[in-house]
Amino acid sequence: MRVLVVDDEAPARRRLCRLLAELGDVEVVGEAADGVEARAQIDALAPDAVLLDVQMPELDGLALARGGAMPKVIFTTAHAQHAIEAFELAAVDYLRKPIERDRLRRAIDRVREHLGRAAPPEVPSVDDVLRAARGRSDAAQAAPARLAAREGGRVRMFDVGEITRLFAQDKYVVLRHDGREVLLDDSLAELEVRLAPHGFVRVHRSELINLAAVVSIVGEGSAARVELRDGQWAAVARRELPALRRRLGFG
Repeated sequence: MRVLVVDDEAPARRRLCRLLAELGDVEVVGEAADGVEARAQIDALAPDAVLLDVQMPELDGLALARGGAMPKVIFTTAHAQHAIEAFELAAVDYLRKPIERDRLRRAIDRVREHLGRAAPPEVPSVDDVLRAARGRSDAAQAAPARLAAREGGRVRMFDVGEITRLFAQDKYVVLRHDGREVLLDDSLAELEVRLAPHGFVRVHRSELINLAAVVSIVGEGSAARVELRDGQWAAVARRELPALRRRLGFG
């Protein structure tokens, strides 16, 4: 099966490509960072399926799927609210980020089944799509997401909702909590993918912030910074500022 991976976040694309490579009988024929680039690659490469992020700049995944002939579509997103529209667009599946290997395998198997049918494929029911969209929400409500961090000779657990900022320093990722700094073993790129469903966004090559913790934005261009609820400040890269403003609900 020939698959195109479409996501505006490079770490998410890399992770999907790694997971697909582990499935066997799947060839990633290309990658795209937005809907416009994806449309060009679909036309040029004619993939069997596309893993398509919903929210992207320029042209989002839903608009792309509405706009012309498409291969089999597996939508990927950190949000559940687009599930009904995905169903209306006859998506083969709808995966919540962070995407698990077994869940991706089932979606690819569903594509294989669709490609092997002579008749038009059966569209999954609304209940099927909504269950896929919810993913692990019940488990997440029962046990809030947590991060493990090294502090001296022990490992401490932190609820993700209490974290305002993660930043790269030297070769480590640092979490500052109650005035103390602790170290994480994960890379910032890995944490960016893992924490995206919990409202964390990369605003600088060395900064990952919790959108819910933003108090204010000051400065413009390369001097822009965000103030967080615990008094920390994070630098914002010039190219990330417009997207951050949109995510926060203003120009």
